[in-house]
Amino acid sequence: MSAFLLRLRRIFLYLALTLPLMPVQAVLVLLGSRLAAKLPLFYHRRTSRILGFEVETIGAPSTHRPTLFVVNHVSYLDIEILGGVIEGSFIAKREVAGWPLFGWLAKLQRTVFIERRQHTTHHQRDAILDRLRAGDDLILFPEGTSGDGNRVLPFKSALFGAVHGAHLPHPVAVQPVSLAYTRLDGMPLGRFFRPFFAWYGDMDMGSHLWAMLGLGQTGVVVQFHSPVSAESFHSRKAMADHCWRVVSAGVASALAGRPQPVEPTPAVRPLPVAEPAVPTAAVAEVAGG
Repeated sequence: MSAFLLRLRRIFLYLALTLPLMPVQAVLVLLGSRLAAKLPLFYHRRTSRILGFEVETIGAPSTHRPTLFVVNHVSYLDIEILGGVIEGSFIAKREVAGWPLFGWLAKLQRTVFIERRQHTTHHQRDAILDRLRAGDDLILFPEGTSGDGNRVLPFKSALFGAVHGAHLPHPVAVQPVSLAYTRLDGMPLGRFFRPFFAWYGDMDMGSHLWAMLGLGQTGVVVQFHSPVSAESFHSRKAMADHCWRVVSAGVASALAGRPQPVEPTPAVRPLPVAEPAVPTAAVAEVAGG
């Protein structure tokens, strides 16, 4: 199939899936139904499959509630990948709410929209705290922007203040998660092709998306590292530094083709909760399978 026809096919299938499900999700959110959290999992898995992503998961998401999943950010495509393996809401910059179609989808997944200006930090912290108090799992991109996919940018510590020292009815789990785009049609992606998936700098989204839609099957590795207790850290910077170290190591090993478990340092206390229902050994999962 030519790249042009592949693009048209993927766009048609994406819209055929998305447009009918949007009013369904809107009703579920209005009713406060538990299915409002389940439907996005199904939707993002199907979308990932339509877009040609083969997602391999290593480890398992924390079953403790609430959990703050801390992930490196490569592209707007991360939403489809992570949304298909984590039952949670994203924390995103406020500009996303105004994006055509994608902004509406973000609202339907109950995204927490934040502004990154310094004087609004306490408002952002309160918005995140309210969701954690309600027991909601959240997904945070602490780099503050998307990177080139070859390395992980430093994690900003400001938003970790929502969980560090917070007075919540239940302890918060913090789970580092590394995400790496690794293969194209079975071959290592390499630095040349990685920008076709990484979206950063002044790249135009429309042309970037059009180019990506014409590519083949893409391998993505999502590795869930050991969840830890937020109370293990003496400061929010210590929490940010730990998550950066673990996520960076996970991305580097995935890009090298040898994903390795990354354990917390002895000074960091693992979260004292029940073991996940899914084994934490490597589990390969094709998105939508």
